[in-house]
Amino acid sequence: MKLLVVGSGGREHAIAKKLLESQGVEQVFVAPGNDGMTLDGVDLVNIGISEHSRLIEFAKENDIAWSFIGPDDALAAGIVDDFNQAGLKAFGPSRLAAELEWSKDFAKEIMVKYGVPTAAYGTFSDFEEAKAYIEKQGAPIVVKADGLALGKGVVVAETVEQAVEAAHDMLLDNKFGDSGARVVIEEFLDGEEFSLFAFVNGDKFYIMPTAQDHKRAYDGDKGPNTGGMGAYAPVPHLPQSVVDQSVETIIKPVLKGMIAEGRSYLGVLYAGLILTADGPKVIEFNSRFGDPETQIILPRLTSDFAQNITDILDKKEPAITWLDEGVTLGVVVASEGYPLDYEKGLPLPEKTEGDIITYYAGAKFAENSRALLSNGGRVYMLVTTADTVSAAQKKIYDQLKKQDTTGLFYRTDIGSKANK
Repeated sequence: MKLLVVGSGGREHAIAKKLLESQGVEQVFVAPGNDGMTLDGVDLVNIGISEHSRLIEFAKENDIAWSFIGPDDALAAGIVDDFNQAGLKAFGPSRLAAELEWSKDFAKEIMVKYGVPTAAYGTFSDFEEAKAYIEKQGAPIVVKADGLALGKGVVVAETVEQAVEAAHDMLLDNKFGDSGARVVIEEFLDGEEFSLFAFVNGDKFYIMPTAQDHKRAYDGDKGPNTGGMGAYAPVPHLPQSVVDQSVETIIKPVLKGMIAEGRSYLGVLYAGLILTADGPKVIEFNSRFGDPETQIILPRLTSDFAQNITDILDKKEPAITWLDEGVTLGVVVASEGYPLDYEKGLPLPEKTEGDIITYYAGAKFAENSRALLSNGGRVYMLVTTADTVSAAQKKIYDQLKKQDTTGLFYRTDIGSKANK
């Protein structure tokens, strides 16, 4: 069986690497991928994620059994619909189902309609109306670009002035283009955030281990929001009762709601949740695997990944099993300046071997050599599994201290919330 993964980052590296471990999988292609993936035996295809017709042609010519779609923008552009119309199987939601992610306003409407707990909100396309709402509600308050913004379209404003500035940036200064043409302004929720993922087909779903992402650029959750600077799974201090409650009050009703709306969901559903004094509530939905959570969840999968996805696509009951002890933790190494301006072409350390995995997000070979250079904001991620969060932290940070990370940076406190 030959498979295609669409995307180029660390998430897609983790998906492709795990698929290659499956019985019956002879080859995994990633389009367009990055050069670092080839060190794990992945084959790259020089086709961009927006080139649907070329990807379909490649899948047909190479007898691809099914394709796994990684990025949110590809899903929002209807890549799964196009594959299906061409008679090809793809694991990911349709454009209409993916609207749970590509429109925060739509997600809010679904949650309100089907009784899913979330923050109170208002949606605005007019700056003066948004400003008046912010001034009436007060701070802290959250301002979000309605559309996709690479994980950076959310401002948690501690003052009214900050919130008004964020709304101005999005609505008047066009900071996020069409994605910020509307803003969703939300009540600030206090509590601990966690990620809950599920493999889904219609009303059938299969919950994955809980995870906790670290979105801010710097230690102590300081600095701008990024696509994620590290994560760990499971969250050891989160009781199973909270997961069970999240399934009953969030996952089940939203999937039933999507079916009722004629948008039956297939693929990975990500619920970004917060445990408030009133129980778990939704911060956001993503219509695909998260990055960097994928890189710390998939190493915990002990069943045959390709067979699991095949069974879900075929509406068969998958035999999914997970590592039930220890913690998997990963730290992202990024280019200095990320998520703003950063330099490319920096030399990267050698790929780790043994029980520390290197996943590449932004890496390319130097001209005429196999030396890897940086080629993005988030460059690579080191991941390991150990008995405790502390033990996993020690392994990763000891390894990072040995590496030459000149021109790069990383947070030194990934997983520390679990140790409090």
